[in-house]
Amino acid sequence: MEGKEEDVRLGANKFSERQPIGTAAQSQDDKDYTEPPPAPLFEPSELTSWSFYRAGIAEFVATFLFLYISVLTVMGVVKEPTKCSTVGIQGIAWAFGGMIFALVYCTAGISGGHINPAVTFGLFLGRKLSLTRAIFYMVMQCLGAICGAGVVKGFMGKTRYGTLGGGANSVAHGYTKGDGLGAEIVGTFVLVYTVFSATDAKRSARDSHVPILAPLPIGFAVFLVHLATIPITGTGINPARSLGAAIIFNKDKGWDDHWIFWVGPMIGAALAALYHVVVIRAIPFKSK
Repeated sequence: MEGKEEDVRLGANKFSERQPIGTAAQSQDDKDYTEPPPAPLFEPSELTSWSFYRAGIAEFVATFLFLYISVLTVMGVVKEPTKCSTVGIQGIAWAFGGMIFALVYCTAGISGGHINPAVTFGLFLGRKLSLTRAIFYMVMQCLGAICGAGVVKGFMGKTRYGTLGGGANSVAHGYTKGDGLGAEIVGTFVLVYTVFSATDAKRSARDSHVPILAPLPIGFAVFLVHLATIPITGTGINPARSLGAAIIFNKDKGWDDHWIFWVGPMIGAALAALYHVVVIRAIPFKSK
C-alpha cells in the first residue's frame, strides 16, 4: 500500500490540477505559433501536379453529392400537400448542414473541403490559395452541382421535377430583391467567417489541447443559416448550388433572381475575409 500511495503522491505533483485553458494558454512557451505564408497569386507549377487535379476531382464529387442529397430532400418536402408528413424546413436545414459536415470531413485533407465558390473566393482573398486553384475549384464545383441536380431530375422525372420547382432558389413572395440580397450577404458572411475561425492556425496552436473538429461548426453554421433564410430565398449562400438547380430546372423562376445568389454570397465572403484579415489576424498570439 505504501508503494501505491507514493505513486499517487508523485503523480499529483507531476501533473498540476490547474492547467491553463483557452486564452490563458497563450503565454505558454510550448504553444509557439508560426503564421503560414500567404499563397502566391499565380502558381503555374500546380498545373503539373497530380494533387492539384485530385483536389479538383474531390470538389466535383463533393458538390455532386451535396446537390444530390440536398435537392432530393427539398423535392421530398415540396411534393407533399402537408409539411406535417415530411421533415419540413428543419429537415431541409439538417440535410444541407449535415452534408456539409460530412463532406468537409471527407475532403478537407484533399482539397480543403470548400464545396462552395463563395468559400473558395473568401479563402482566395484571405491568401489561403492561389488564383489558379481558386478558378479551378469554382469550375469543378459548378460542374458537380449541375450533375447532382441532373441526377435528381432523372429520379424525379422531368414533369414532376419541373412542377415541384427543381430546388431552384428565388426570392419568396412578400420580400424584395434587396431583402433577398441582404439575407444572402449575411448568411454567407456567417458561413465564411466560421470557416476562417474553424481553420485558423492561430487557434489550433493556442487551443491544441482542446479537440476541435472543424467540419462540425461549419456544418452547424450552414444548418442555422438555412433555418433563418429558407423562408426568404430558399437559402443559397452557395453559387454552385444555385447555378446547378437553375440550369437543370431552366425556367424563369430559377433565373429571374439568380444574380442575387452570386452577388450576395461573393459580397458576404469578401466581408468575412476582410474581417478575418483586419480584425482576427491583427490580434497577437502571445500576450505580453
